[in-house]
Amino acid sequence: MTKHRSATLSWAVWLSLFALAVYTDAADRAQSDPPADNPPASLPPEDELTAEADAVLTALRAALPADSEARVMLEDIVQGRRLGPNDGWFRVAVSQTRFDWPTVAGRYDTNADVRIDANEFGGPPEDFRKLDRDGDGAITQQDLAWNDHALAQVPGALVFRQADRDGNGKLTSDEWARVFQELDRDGVGYVTQDDLRQRFPAPTDSGSANRPDRPSRSTLILGLARQEIGSLQAGPGLNDPAPDFTLASLAGPTVTLSQEVGARPIVLVFGNFTCGPFRSHAGDLERLYRRYGDRAKFFVVYVREAHPSDGWWMLQNQSIGIDLTQPTSDQQRCDVAGRCQSHLQLTVPFLVDTVADAVGAVYSGMPDRLYLIDSQGRVAFKSGRGPFGFRTAELEQALVWLLAEQRSDARPSAN
Repeated sequence: MTKHRSATLSWAVWLSLFALAVYTDAADRAQSDPPADNPPASLPPEDELTAEADAVLTALRAALPADSEARVMLEDIVQGRRLGPNDGWFRVAVSQTRFDWPTVAGRYDTNADVRIDANEFGGPPEDFRKLDRDGDGAITQQDLAWNDHALAQVPGALVFRQADRDGNGKLTSDEWARVFQELDRDGVGYVTQDDLRQRFPAPTDSGSANRPDRPSRSTLILGLARQEIGSLQAGPGLNDPAPDFTLASLAGPTVTLSQEVGARPIVLVFGNFTCGPFRSHAGDLERLYRRYGDRAKFFVVYVREAHPSDGWWMLQNQSIGIDLTQPTSDQQRCDVAGRCQSHLQLTVPFLVDTVADAVGAVYSGMPDRLYLIDSQGRVAFKSGRGPFGFRTAELEQALVWLLAEQRSDARPSAN
């Protein structure tokens, strides 16, 4: 395929997807989140707990405080809930940030018009544009609102998942062209609205109950105990000191967090190869690193696999050749982390947690999570629990605010 032909197809696909977005936006947004009072799912008779899971359940109930995030998750698993964004610990372990609207408005909205314009912000224009998410020329409370969770079935996400064939979080011109070619099955040089409707139907839950990789309650209870679906700890809170650690680096020397704390903020990205949402944000993470790498330090902290083949396995992982058991040694985990970094084509420095999971557990970093640490070594931003809370754009917003706060010419408080 010639360079000109690839470019033509890319633009054709873009235009087609724009039409798709118009068509599916309302339907997808209506179905993206289950209601807050989502009732327990009906459990099939064969979903009785295994003897092992029943014993683990008893032990967890004895060990976990009744009001802990992990206990909330455990009880919703037992009830057979779908574990959507409003279930389990996802409804309580939400993002925490220093930079809510009252705080930034008090500092930057000097004329008290409930808007922060570029002059009031005073920082680089590209930083202002990142904060002005709706592009209306001013930062408002709406720009700081994050209503969609990271897995919301919005049109762009639906298209991205189907077009990213190798699962590395980046769409290339060849991948765009392949989507177009598959849609244009008759080779007429264009696609129709009906082609798009058939290829990208509005999402439903009708087939989820019969998915072969749907986990049983026993699988989820055992996965919770092994901390594969998330740490049993809650992690440090907003403004808490970031727990220190020393970890091996894929680049060679070990890295000690306390020795990295300084003038530049630190971004910690927790994730693993078998976590699909982590992989899908690889392109976003790489872009953040390239955009802010001279103003902040970035580290990926590689943690326990979320979906190993000997645990809660995923059909999607198998379809792209990511089918591996849970590493049982530090070297095995380093090997898998290296494979992950290579597959995702990430230049962000990789640190690797040990199989004892000390760092992933204390930061509540499994299966994926984001932290921003200030020059004093304290937490300035903490994302919600992954995968629903793994919003890289929300992290970027907090980073830009923190960088603005650290500028020598930052505006004083209006109060």
